[in-house]
Amino acid sequence: MHAASGHRLGAAHPRQEGPVDLRLVAPALAAWATAALTLDAPTGWAVGTVTVGLVVAGALLLRAGRPSPARGRPRASVAAVLLCVAASAASAGLHGADLRRGPVPELARQYATVTAEVEVTADPGLTRPRVRGNRAVPPTVLIEGDVRRVTEAGGREVLTRTPVLMLVDVGGDEGSDQGGAREQGPAPPRAPGDVPNPRAGPGSAHWLELLPTTRLRVTARAAPPRTRGDRVAAVLRVRGDGKAPDVVAGPSGAQRLAGRLRAGLREATDGLSADARALLPGLVVGDTSRITPELEEAFKETDLAHTLAVSGANFTIVLALLLGPPGLAQRSERRGLAPRLGISLRTTALLGGMLALAFVVVCRPDPSVLRAAACGGVALLALATGRRRSLLPALATAVLLLVLYDPWLARSYGFLLSVLATGALLTLAPRWSAALRRRGVPPRLAEALAAAGAAQALCAPVVAVLSARVSLVAVPCNLLAEFAVAPATVLGFAALATAPAAMPVAEGLAWCGGWPAEWIAAIARTGAALPGAGVDWPGSWAGAALLALATLGVLFLGRRLPARPWWCGAVAVVLVLAVVQPPPVARVIKGWPPQGWRMVMCDVGQGDALVLAAGGGTGVVVDAGPDPALVDHCLISLGVTRVPLVVLTHFHADHVAGLPGVLRGRSVGAIETTALEEPADLAGFVRRQAMARRIPLRHAAAGERRRTGPLSWQVVWPPPPPKPSPPGAVPGSPSSPQPAPWEGAEGPNDASVTLLVRTAGLRLLLLGDLEPPAQQRLASSPAAAALEGVDVLKVAHHGSAHQDHGLMRKVAPRLALISCGEDNTYGHPAPATVEVLRSGGALVLRTDRDGPLAVTGTGGALRVAGD
Repeated sequence: MHAASGHRLGAAHPRQEGPVDLRLVAPALAAWATAALTLDAPTGWAVGTVTVGLVVAGALLLRAGRPSPARGRPRASVAAVLLCVAASAASAGLHGADLRRGPVPELARQYATVTAEVEVTADPGLTRPRVRGNRAVPPTVLIEGDVRRVTEAGGREVLTRTPVLMLVDVGGDEGSDQGGAREQGPAPPRAPGDVPNPRAGPGSAHWLELLPTTRLRVTARAAPPRTRGDRVAAVLRVRGDGKAPDVVAGPSGAQRLAGRLRAGLREATDGLSADARALLPGLVVGDTSRITPELEEAFKETDLAHTLAVSGANFTIVLALLLGPPGLAQRSERRGLAPRLGISLRTTALLGGMLALAFVVVCRPDPSVLRAAACGGVALLALATGRRRSLLPALATAVLLLVLYDPWLARSYGFLLSVLATGALLTLAPRWSAALRRRGVPPRLAEALAAAGAAQALCAPVVAVLSARVSLVAVPCNLLAEFAVAPATVLGFAALATAPAAMPVAEGLAWCGGWPAEWIAAIARTGAALPGAGVDWPGSWAGAALLALATLGVLFLGRRLPARPWWCGAVAVVLVLAVVQPPPVARVIKGWPPQGWRMVMCDVGQGDALVLAAGGGTGVVVDAGPDPALVDHCLISLGVTRVPLVVLTHFHADHVAGLPGVLRGRSVGAIETTALEEPADLAGFVRRQAMARRIPLRHAAAGERRRTGPLSWQVVWPPPPPKPSPPGAVPGSPSSPQPAPWEGAEGPNDASVTLLVRTAGLRLLLLGDLEPPAQQRLASSPAAAALEGVDVLKVAHHGSAHQDHGLMRKVAPRLALISCGEDNTYGHPAPATVEVLRSGGALVLRTDRDGPLAVTGTGGALRVAGD
């Protein structure tokens, strides 16, 4: 959450206390609700709301002073609310009309091809690359803009101003196989050893470097937005095809300056470690272009994602340098740069305004940045007056002005979270801090605990709606990270300001700021790696209400626990055990992982990921599935911290895209793959992952035998690739190489690495995605005799209908396991395949219905358990 630590708010002064002024709260909430409801309403509704509001408000104001001013105060308050409602309806009606004005909406409904001039209004972003079947779908560049000129069918140009979203298909980029997250900002250069960045491809670089206010001419296919209530009138799909955009007019001078400053900060951080290089620009100006998918996921798991976005805390930290502790701003002992330089309060306020303007320009004038500047600025200035009772009216004023300026904020979850967090810091945090101090908690720690807890309590229900998950480590992670946010932000802003004039100085400042940035990243990674870091929660408003009730219950009990030290200790121990989940405790409580597990088929959706137990927190991983988070969660639940070998049966995305999740925080000895490196982009992805972490990469071939701990395995497919022809060899002669048996088959599936595994008297056959041609050749290969009557079969290709029934009858497994995704569109597993296996006496289990599956026991007593 936006849990700025309480010590920023300064200690309360006796003259600051008093009754809370709530007069502006009702108008702000009324304007907020009106904007949310009337944005996409018909124009008549907005006009009617404005008319009724003005008429009734006028009538109330006329009667407010008669017969007694005291009786007129309630009427004046109601009139103020109605005036704000009318103003909000008018603003929302005007903004909503932009979605219906001009020819663009009609062209979108016709799915017409249009030529338009578009002005970029925000930094370009990148969609998360998706795994579709066995392919990695390249990311798409997202650009928000306003259509300023559109050419109609007859060639006539029409001037307009219509908000649109452009989707630029840039084709297969170098990093399109990442499974990464949406990022924002220009594409940075990649440093040696960097984890590949999804935006590093040359096709997307031209589009991602565009600055706001740039004007482009595009030819695109228009379509209506997918959901009603979007703030765009149309979606324009543009084919990039590796070409640079057609720029009609460059960005404004302010945006060019902001772009140079942001680029200078990235250059100053080039020499830092990967985490510091990625995180410091995000902390300072919200530039997340270097944040890797696994780091972003860690920040989400620990509710530290707010540090990657520009928030009011950034602005407050910078202004605090100028003013000093805000509670002392009007007293003789005030600190900060301004009083030390002898600058008066009036001049200091002017400098603060200039700093706010620079903050908005550098961090981009997006609604989120404007919200951050307004909320952070008004809260700090209210504190600077030494009147704590003015804080809530200041927040209400900020909400009211921002909603009138941009009514779309009324539907923004980010805006809601920001207001809730700020409100928690201004209302709940001081009371909780005072209560903790009364119980003997040191003041600084009490303020930090109160701020983090209050923000988490109010924001957690909304976060649960967005992520369907509740973090159990959010408060401690925010507390530990909070002490590093301020120095990292200050040093980062200093590097940003000095980079254009003195790059060596900027690099030194960035190096200093890299230490606290690394600390924050380490907190996020460590918290996210804990097995009980979060719990799944209903992702609906009903779930949010349930979480709010649960929070109230926890707070009610928490008020009574301090009087019972033994209960406090017991609750603390239970919470620690729930988060850390030592394997013996987790096994007793959840029954997972089962004692003596030999193999686990992870539930990773439509893909494959297996773990073979090698003893003592060690496991051999066979395939990584399509999602890094899913396979990482599986390995965490099994307690696997060392992976002597990762076997990737072939290079399809549903088997290799999750590789970063396997490598995350674990010691990996080697990666072994098939020799057929197709598709080339995914093979390149695996190679880059191995190089970035200095992990040996080798090819597997039939006949290879290996052992680690109690585990041994033999590669039974594919045969080794042919050796190069000797010079002068005649094709077809005995001296020329013979084609590999899988050459010319049905693609990479038939080159899948197939393993025969032995452990505790069990024999397990792992077929990868072999198709019938390769299965038939395997059944007649020299290794075929060893395959008869295996104990466990990992069914090929998610149980598809393309199976060689002869091989299945020869294998005759006791247990057949199928890895497939719930409600997948491929019909996996095929009923015919399941029937053939069952007719042979096999017990057939599948992850889409049974979840993760663990094989236990020995050759004489085979058992299987689910989570």
